[in-house]
Amino acid sequence: MEPLSDRLHQIRERIGAAAKRSGRPAESVRLLAVTKGVPVEIVRDAVALGLRELGESRIQEAEGKIASVGSGVRWHLVGHLQTNKALRAVQLFDAIHSVDSERIAAELAKRAVAAGRTPQCFVEVNTSGDAAKFGVPPSEALALWARLRELRPLKLAGFMTIGPLAGGDEGARASFRALAAIRDAAMRGGGREDECALSMGMSDDFEIAVEEGAHWVRIGSALFGERRA
Repeated sequence: MEPLSDRLHQIRERIGAAAKRSGRPAESVRLLAVTKGVPVEIVRDAVALGLRELGESRIQEAEGKIASVGSGVRWHLVGHLQTNKALRAVQLFDAIHSVDSERIAAELAKRAVAAGRTPQCFVEVNTSGDAAKFGVPPSEALALWARLRELRPLKLAGFMTIGPLAGGDEGARASFRALAAIRDAAMRGGGREDECALSMGMSDDFEIAVEEGAHWVRIGSALFGERRA
């Protein structure tokens, strides 16, 4: 396998090229390195290469890893969140990409007050209609976004989706365009840029996501290799 530094350089080059194709600067897209299943020593190597935005899917795995990596890093929760894990989520993470109900939003707000934390929150939207995926349907996304906007001390960040399980490149493009359309509607309704970021695209489809307007791409295996068990 190529050195981590080479893979990181290639991914940044691909992000920059995709951004250029969409008429945007490369700096408009941020790389979120997803460290699920990655040993902590490799995570430290990634931090040494300049990566400061790291993502985890499970709270249990994140706890030890966050403590071991230390300060200077922003951690993002990208996996599904259950209500009973809300307190630990706001204690550990700077951003939560998987808010998929008013119930979890309210619980996060309550727990954030108790913890003295102000996490960024994205509304997770199931734009593909896959039954196996979490997220609100597109028709409910703006209502949950507006509710999050009211909940202090949470910081509204935008919308997240996961590309479809099937459908290839065109299926992914349609899914990402659907999320971008929701963002456009939020902007027309008075949303600010910092409330309407798009978190979409992973290792297999991040270039398509960038072409369709992604501000955050969540990349794991393309950067770190296949996940460990």
